[in-house]
This record gives sequence, C-alpha cells and structure tokens, in this order.
Amino acid sequence: MNKFFIKETIKEALYSYKINEIPVGCIITKNDTIIARGHNLKEQTNISTNHAEIICINNACSYLKSWKLNSLSMYVSLEPCIMCAGAIFESRIQNLYIGTSNPFNGFFSCNYHKPNLNLNITWLNNKTCELLINKFFKKLRKGHE
Repeated sequence: MNKFFIKETIKEALYSYKINEIPVGCIITKNDTIIARGHNLKEQTNISTNHAEIICINNACSYLKSWKLNSLSMYVSLEPCIMCAGAIFESRIQNLYIGTSNPFNGFFSCNYHKPNLNLNITWLNNKTCELLINKFFKKLRKGHE
C-alpha cells in the first residue's frame, strides 16, 4: 500500500512543481483510504503557512469535523519543517511516511532534541521524491543566473 500512497503524494508534489512552488505533496489516510490531499501553495497565495502538510491537515480536519487525527497516517514527499512537524504533533497523527530528507530545514533529521511523542516515523528514501525536489531547485537556480 505504501507504493500507491507515495505515488499519490508525488502527484500532489507535481501540482506544486507545475506552478513553480517547492514541489511538496502530502496525503492523509484513514483505514487505507485517502481522506485529504495537499500541495505547497505558499507562492501562489502569498501565505507563509500554506505548506502541503498544513493544507492537508486542514482538509483532513474539515473532512472528519475534528482536529484530532488519531490513528491516521500522513505521507509527505519531503521531510517536514519545524512548523509542519508541530502541526503533525498537534493533530495527533499516528504514522508519518517521509519520501526524502530535507537537509536544509527538515525537523526530524536535525540534531536537536525531539519530544518523545506517539508518532511512528518511516523514512521511505524515495528516489522520485528526491529527484523532483532537486530538479526544482536546479531549475530555480538556472533561472537566476
């Protein structure tokens, strides 16, 4: 099931890529069914918190009519930043599947203390997620030369 869900996550990331957003996609599942989707829209909306994870969490909360996302799983193409990690913790998501690491501002791979929370994290090390983010930033740098 992970392969299907990461493919759906990458589809979301591609939506962001096509509109020149950092290509991050996210889905939330309940009982192996996708209940929410999100992709980065920060540049399009000029709202700094419009990260894929935040949008996806908000969509899941609306769908369930609850802020508590206990026992749900999140798939995200790029390791979450500290803001998104906080939202993941606050929403009580149980399982987090990360497509690729974020060496610049990824919360989980940084070397500072992390709280002991009931969150199972699985690193997928997905090459497509990694290639997509690298392609985006190469294109961005090329445009600024």
